Amino acid sequence: MTRRILVYHPDAGEARAYADLVRLPSRAFAVDVASTPAEAAAPAALAEILYAWLPPRAVLAGAPHLRWIQCMGAGVERLLVPELPPRVVVTRAAGIFGPWMAEYVLAWCLWVTQRVDGFRASQRARCWAPVDPVPLRGQTLCVVGLGDIGRRVAGAARGLGLRVIGVTRSGRGPRGIERLYRPRALRSALGRADFVALTLPLSAATRGLLGRAELAAMKPSAWLINIARGPIVDEPALLEALGSHRIGGAVLDVFDTEPLPPEHPLWALDNVAITPHISGPSTPREIAPIFDDNLRRYVAGRPLRHVVDRRRGY
Repeated sequence: MTRRILVYHPDAGEARAYADLVRLPSRAFAVDVASTPAEAAAPAALAEILYAWLPPRAVLAGAPHLRWIQCMGAGVERLLVPELPPRVVVTRAAGIFGPWMAEYVLAWCLWVTQRVDGFRASQRARCWAPVDPVPLRGQTLCVVGLGDIGRRVAGAARGLGLRVIGVTRSGRGPRGIERLYRPRALRSALGRADFVALTLPLSAATRGLLGRAELAAMKPSAWLINIARGPIVDEPALLEALGSHRIGGAVLDVFDTEPLPPEHPLWALDNVAITPHISGPSTPREIAPIFDDNLRRYVAGRPLRHVVDRRRGY
């Protein structure tokens, strides 16, 4: 009997691009492609392997033979649902998003210190208004979450002369971090930072991690950069802090609801920069080697790489 791999992506072109890069280990395997729940229903019923981005719960519930899911991204919280049986192994894409996201964080730090928004406004008004930039070097970046992505962000920041502190559950971090804090000391770390970058996974323990008290602990001039997941920050508390200018501002790439609805109040705030979840793009050519390597391991009965601890959520 042919062993089925279902490639699922809500964008049909992306789904096909991912499928075309799958290197089948033998003729015993075949690939099905879907981009809607209706398209996925029949192949899901036969699938042993799911290679996917944002598969609907109905697809998971309708896959009785499923044994392994390879996520096309780093975050897997949308896969860890009751519909997913305990037998199914989940692996994530890791080791490729750090460089992208480090560039994103530092670009927006420079956007703040170089006063880019103000100069663009002056240009549109045809107004010559000299204002000195603020040097980025010597400022303090707090990286909350020092996994692969957080470590990349920290290393790149040190390269530009920032002082880097970190918050990590384990209390361990890369060399060059000026000081490490446990989550219980989060507010102390936030109070030292000029910029705060969130790079941790969403789990039961991190949902709502930054609430009213944590935002109040930040400097009035500090900027929050969220490249993790929207629900890690208490959204009403963030809106309050931004609207009252309790913090300097926020660069937000992730949100409680995506796409961000047009009527959402975040759009109207002048101390917020919004990007549509692009800080760590998943591209077929970068993800394909991870899947193909794990597929070879799966067939050979060897341990898969980047296995998710489903109890912890990452």
